[in-house]
Amino acid sequence: MSDMLEELGTTQRDADSERIGTIERNTLETKISLRLNVDGRGTYKVSSGIRFFDHMLESFAKHGGFDLELKCIGDLDVDQHHTVEDVGIALGEAFNDALGDKRGILRAGYFVMTMDESLAVCAVDLSGRTACIVDDQLTVPVVGDLQTELVPDFFDGFARGAKCNIHVKTMYGRNNHHKIEAIFKAFARAMRGACSKDERMKDLLPSTKGLL
Repeated sequence: MSDMLEELGTTQRDADSERIGTIERNTLETKISLRLNVDGRGTYKVSSGIRFFDHMLESFAKHGGFDLELKCIGDLDVDQHHTVEDVGIALGEAFNDALGDKRGILRAGYFVMTMDESLAVCAVDLSGRTACIVDDQLTVPVVGDLQTELVPDFFDGFARGAKCNIHVKTMYGRNNHHKIEAIFKAFARAMRGACSKDERMKDLLPSTKGLL
């Protein structure tokens, strides 16, 4: 019996424990150290070398209620692409690690977020399958120090790392800073909902396939 309990303990997380994911991702282009607590209080310590990107990740942590520690050293002398995409991948992997077998979670979440004159919607499904659609309606090449064409690359990387579906759309807006911030806050709230535990379903996997 003790052997059986020990084996179960390696595959099924304690429903009452904090869900924490830790990722070390080192390539020839980026070196990333990341720690995520899904059941946190929105604290953060973020450094990617791109200040506006840091600001968006900080907003994501705060509005999602996730504790996030992230340090990325990337080849920014080449381009921002590797840094933004790889951070997306690592963050997605951290969620995948923290959620374990995903028993008892709501799995899907969506949110509509306003940021002054801008409005964005995000829907996510922690389905085990990768898909990413981003319609950000951005009209300038740079906001702050972030190359705006990389916003979809972040979400694509996250979807691959977390093995999930992400759909993001800016409904309308004038200010491009506000559009991006509305997107990241909507994403945070959608992920917060998807990761939330459903007490009625705490021992069940939210899938008819029996696997996520």
